[in-house]
Amino acid sequence: MPQTKQNKFDCIVVGAGHAGVEASVCASRLGLKVLLATLNIENISLMPCNPAIGGPAKSNLVREIDALGGVMAELSDSTYLQLKTLNLSKGPAVHALRAQSDKKEYKYLARHYIEKEQNITLKQIQIVELMTENNVITGVVDELGIKYYSPCVILTTGTSLSGRIFIGLKSFPAGRLGERSAVGLSDSLKKLGFELRKFKTGTPARVDGRTIDYSKLEVHAGDPVVDNMPRFFSFKKDRPIRPQYPCYLTKTNELTHKIIKENLQFSPLYGGLIKGKGPRYCPSIEDKVVRFAHNPSHHIFIEPEGKDTYETYIQGFSTSLPIEAQFDMIHSLSGLENASIIKPAYAVEYDCVNALELDNGLMTKKIKGLFLAGQINGTSGYEEAGAQGLVAGINCFNYLQNKPYINLNRSNSYIGTLIDDLITKDIDEPYRMLTSRSEYRLILRQDNADLRLSELGYDIGLVKEEDILRKRLKEEEIKKQFEKLKEFKIPPNSEFREILSKYQEPLEVGINALNLLKRPNVNYKILKELGYNSEINHDDKYLIRDIEEQSEILIKYEGYINRQIEQINKQEKMENIKIPDNINYEEIKQISTESKEKLIKIRPKTLGAALRIGGVKPADVSVLMVLIEQHKVLSAE
Repeated sequence: MPQTKQNKFDCIVVGAGHAGVEASVCASRLGLKVLLATLNIENISLMPCNPAIGGPAKSNLVREIDALGGVMAELSDSTYLQLKTLNLSKGPAVHALRAQSDKKEYKYLARHYIEKEQNITLKQIQIVELMTENNVITGVVDELGIKYYSPCVILTTGTSLSGRIFIGLKSFPAGRLGERSAVGLSDSLKKLGFELRKFKTGTPARVDGRTIDYSKLEVHAGDPVVDNMPRFFSFKKDRPIRPQYPCYLTKTNELTHKIIKENLQFSPLYGGLIKGKGPRYCPSIEDKVVRFAHNPSHHIFIEPEGKDTYETYIQGFSTSLPIEAQFDMIHSLSGLENASIIKPAYAVEYDCVNALELDNGLMTKKIKGLFLAGQINGTSGYEEAGAQGLVAGINCFNYLQNKPYINLNRSNSYIGTLIDDLITKDIDEPYRMLTSRSEYRLILRQDNADLRLSELGYDIGLVKEEDILRKRLKEEEIKKQFEKLKEFKIPPNSEFREILSKYQEPLEVGINALNLLKRPNVNYKILKELGYNSEINHDDKYLIRDIEEQSEILIKYEGYINRQIEQINKQEKMENIKIPDNINYEEIKQISTESKEKLIKIRPKTLGAALRIGGVKPADVSVLMVLIEQHKVLSAE
C-alpha cells in the first residue's frame, strides 16, 4: 500500500493505555495528526489491576500531569467512587490524594476524550514492525502488512509486549486476561539493537461482592467532605460532586499463610517459570508470606470496581498460585468464607526496554523520532505511565518543530525525577515513584503542582487561558495574604488568651498573625476566631481554600523550603556544565574504570546527571569538571 493521506501521520502512538491516551491527546491538541493504534478499542485506559489513581508520590504525578495540560486528573475526578487523603498526620511533603475509580466509567470517558479529538485516528490493529531509514523512524507495519508512515512513533505497549500470563504451572500468551499478547514488535526492536529484558507484575482475583459478608469487615470511608468541598486532583474550577462508597479491610491469618506455603511448589515464580523481576514495592501475597515470615497477618482491602457492578477487587492479594489454591486462600479470609471468584489472580511477564537507551526527552538514542513511554521503560503504575506519555507527546511535537524538549527536571517536578531516575540508573525491577526518590519533596508537593508547572503547560499550548488566569490570581492572593497577616496584630489581652488556650497556645506578648501562624497548632480557622479576615473576595470557594492552605504551608515551612532552594541552586551549577556529546571517556586516564564503564553506557548530558549514576564516583565527576572547564576533554572523533 503506497503512502496516501489515509496512512500518513505526524505521529503514531502504539498502545492506548494511560501513557498512550496522554501522548495522543496532547499531541493532537498541539496540532499533530495522530494515529492511535490499540489491540482492543474497548479497553482504552483500562485499569487491569487496582481501579485507583494516586497515593504517595503518585498523586504528585497526577497533579503535575494536570498542571501541564494532561487529562488523567480530569478522568479521575469525573469517575471517582471514593476520595481519600493519606498521611495527614505527617507533613505536607508526603500528603497524598487517592481516588478509588469506577473502572468502566474511567475507560469509557477516556475513549470519549480520544474520539472527540479531531486530529486522532483510532484503529484496532496490532503493530508488528518498525520502519527506519538511516537510524530515523519512518513508520510502522501492522500484522496484515499495512504500512503507516510517520516521522515520529511513540511506543506505549504496557504489559502486552510479548506478554505471557501465569496461573500456577499453566501459562498462555496474553498481555492482560482476555486480551492477546502483542507479538512481533519485540523482534523488530531487537533487530534495531535494543536491549530487551523481562519484567513481571500481577493482579489479584475479583470476587462477587454479593457473596462477601461485610459485617465481618472493617469499614474504610473516604475523606469527610467539609463545606461540600472534596479534595480533587485537577486544579480546574468546576469538578463534579459524586456520592462516595466505602472500602473495607480484612486480614490474612495463620490458615491463609499455611495454604500459601503448601502451594509454593506450584508457584511459577518460585518454580522458575517466571524469569522476570517483579515490583519490590507491590509484591504478591506469596512473596509477602515468604519474605516477611515473622508477620502473622497482612492487610487486605476490599474495594469496589464500579457503582453499577458487584465485581470487587481484593487489594494486596495478587498471586500466581493455581486457581484451586486461590479458592482456599480467599475462603480463609474473614468475611470471604463464601466468596465466589469472578476472575482469577494471575502474573504477567512482558518485554521492556532498558531505559538507559533513552535521552531525557524519552526518545531513543539509537533511532531518532522513536519515543518510549510507560511500562515499556520498566516502570509500574498508571500514574508513572501517564506522566511519561504526556512528556513523550509534548517532546514528539517539539522534536518535529526542532524545539528543545520540555524543561522537566529533579528540582521542578516529580515527573522530572522519574525520567532522570530511568535514564541514569540501571533499573533492574519495575520502577515505582516514591516520595523518598525526590530530594526536593518539600518543594515538589502535590498541593503546589499548578504553581510550579502551569506556566510551562501554558507556554507549550496545553493549558487554557482561563486556567492560567486562575493560577495567576492564586499567586497574587497568596502574596497579599503575607502582607495582611503581618498587619493583623494580636494583643495579649484576656479575650485572645482565652481563645488560644483552647488550643494549648500561650500568648505572653503581642504578636502578628503571620508569626502566630508559624506555630504548629495554629491554622486559619484559629486566626478567624481571633478576628482575622483573609478578605479573599471570590465566589470560587476552592480557590479560597487553596490560597489559605498555600499561605499556611509557606509560612510554617519557610526555613525548610529556603534550605531546599539553596540545595537546588548549588546543584544547578553541576546541571549547567554540559558534557560534550563526542567525549571519549576511554582516553581520560584520571577516571576509574568502573566510572568509565557507566559513563560510556549512559552518556549523561551534564555533570549533575553524571553524579547521579550509580557506580560513578564523585571524585571522578570532579576530575571531569576540571577537564571540561580547562577544555581538556578528549574527542571521540
